[in-house]
Amino acid sequence: MDYVTFTDHDTLRAYDLLSPDTKGLVRGVEIKIRDAGLVGHTIHVNVYDLDNEQFLELKEIAGNGDLHSFLACLKREDLPFVYNHPLWFEPNEQPNLEVIPFLFELFPVVEYNMHRIRRKNEIIMELAGRFGNGLVASTDTHSGMVAQAYTISPGECFREFFSNIQRGNSCLVVKDLTKQDLVQETNALIDQIFSSDRLCKSEGYSTGVCHLDRLINALSSERLKNFPRIYKAAFHAAQRVSNSGLPASLYLRLENSLLPEIERTLGTSSQ
Repeated sequence: MDYVTFTDHDTLRAYDLLSPDTKGLVRGVEIKIRDAGLVGHTIHVNVYDLDNEQFLELKEIAGNGDLHSFLACLKREDLPFVYNHPLWFEPNEQPNLEVIPFLFELFPVVEYNMHRIRRKNEIIMELAGRFGNGLVASTDTHSGMVAQAYTISPGECFREFFSNIQRGNSCLVVKDLTKQDLVQETNALIDQIFSSDRLCKSEGYSTGVCHLDRLINALSSERLKNFPRIYKAAFHAAQRVSNSGLPASLYLRLENSLLPEIERTLGTSSQ
């Protein structure tokens, strides 16, 4: 890959572990912002090529829930940014589907996300064509299974590369979510969570399936490490639950459940 970025949620700490001189490495972050009045639900925004001071300013604005100020800061600082997975919504939040077209008008580039089902990605592409957005393809992996989806575009530097994407001068190499992908992703997360040498022991982990998250967090409790046999049994139990495919099936059912309402509200044609 000519350019690689790691967009962790609301932190740049990954770059403390990486040499800033690494060729092709682009500092990036995924910032969550919920503007209750303007949007109503949380949206995720990837921001690239930013420094710590810019990140802290954006994070403070996001914490205040002011999307217009957030976008104004991005433009003032001339930072590349992307509207991530527009049809994925935080658990327990009621999405405001009617505002999605308005958001497409605010963001020059939107994401084709590997960890969304194909129909949702088709709708993203249809809306991007309608509103003239550039498109990027991302893996959105939380377990390190990178470079399975990516974007091809000309550019002697990252800014030129991104500028061509924004103008639509790019090509996507895509992959859509499958049940097997979910099982592999969840198994990789389980391996990380139960690893004795994991880097971020105090950090929370998420598979995207809330019931499985609760089970894993309970089974991987630090207190259980005092009982190695029980801890090992908990690890194998989590693996069995994941390999059964049940959590993956439940997640896919959830992903599909909103499709009729999404298509009706956004006026997209069913394939």
